[in-house]
Amino acid sequence: MNPRESWLLFALGSAFFAALTALFGKLGVAGISSNLATFIRTIVILLVTAGILSLRHEWVKPTGLPAGSWAFLVLSGIATGLSWLCYYRALQLGPVSKVAPIDKLSVAIAIVLGVLLLGESLSWPLIIGGGLIVAGAIVIAVF
Repeated sequence: MNPRESWLLFALGSAFFAALTALFGKLGVAGISSNLATFIRTIVILLVTAGILSLRHEWVKPTGLPAGSWAFLVLSGIATGLSWLCYYRALQLGPVSKVAPIDKLSVAIAIVLGVLLLGESLSWPLIIGGGLIVAGAIVIAVF
């Protein structure tokens, strides 16, 4: 697979691990605070990511990073944290079979934001696929 197509492999990996995240998260949040569960998850992610950076020799001085990267990564981190807090609370209160698909509405929202804020092209496959995601989430949530 050439490097231009490798995004698909990583995207499929992301989907697979997101599914495991939902399953393991539902089991792990039982009987404990959803906020504590999110904190534990965050520590594990920090350690795993630090290990990967170390193995790949990718550590760099934070002062060498562009200010714009810092700003958007901080905002992304805040959004991720809030997403995880909401997600784990939802898993604690509802069935994983409904919470995970509704969480995937983020795909449709990301399509809209990509078009509106990043100037990405809107195409019929994006419109149809995004619409099907929304329709599927509604069906799962309501029925």
